[in-house]
Amino acid sequence: MTLLMGAVAYDPKVVTIWTGFRSWLTARGLPFDVVLYSHYERQVEDLAEGRIHAAWNSPLAWIRTRRLAAAGGARVRPLVMRDTDRGLRSLVVVRADAPFTRARDLKGESVAVGAVDSPQATLIPLSLLRAEGLRPGEDVRVHGHEVGVGLHGDHIGGEREAARALVAGQVAAACLLDANHLLFEQEGTLPAGGTRILARTPAYDHCVMAVNDAAPAALMERFGALLLTMSPAEPEVRRLFDLEGLNAWLPGRTEHFAALETAVDETGFYDAAGRVTAGGYRP
Repeated sequence: MTLLMGAVAYDPKVVTIWTGFRSWLTARGLPFDVVLYSHYERQVEDLAEGRIHAAWNSPLAWIRTRRLAAAGGARVRPLVMRDTDRGLRSLVVVRADAPFTRARDLKGESVAVGAVDSPQATLIPLSLLRAEGLRPGEDVRVHGHEVGVGLHGDHIGGEREAARALVAGQVAAACLLDANHLLFEQEGTLPAGGTRILARTPAYDHCVMAVNDAAPAALMERFGALLLTMSPAEPEVRRLFDLEGLNAWLPGRTEHFAALETAVDETGFYDAAGRVTAGGYRP
């Protein structure tokens, strides 16, 4: 039997990355193939139903996978994750000369976010504003940037547009992943020293390799073991790691998705059974 893994093609490099990983894994005796998806919702459904054995999931996809599987009497678990997927934070950023000193000072102002399904640039930071007593859409006006809807924020075009809206003075604040705040400064989307961090979310985890426990146990154990042994000392592995944005695969964990679970429930993005209930969301 061949182990089938799903991956969402949010960028052309995804083909290069997983073709390379497939070659590396099959060369070590693992029968492995990749199925590419255009958005996460179909991938999640196929994993929960057992049509694929594993899926390289966004954090939002992990939340839905777990809920769908539980509702259907199945069990899924995180196998591995990138070292760079642990301990991320989202930021609420303002212009350096803005008068605001704390998040609640944004009452009555406009805030730019990414796509509606972006955990890091929409769901989690807006949940932070709620915790600060600000109701998105009521106490603050929310300006979404619907680029790459269905890709769960992996396509950061909407996040980049939120940063541009801040620079242009169209909004008072923008919600960004901490790493993307740095990236946007490096690439010139944000002027160096031109913005200031107003608030940070608690740390949370991001992408995870989710697996369906109905998959052949021996294949799954071999898959996880091989990923954990991949070393950047190998030139080909280093190339793939650089493209995928990691230094090492680490064991998967579940305890750092609470902030996103809260945000999903606050917005009704998915219901408890994993059904899509977000108004107007169509990947």
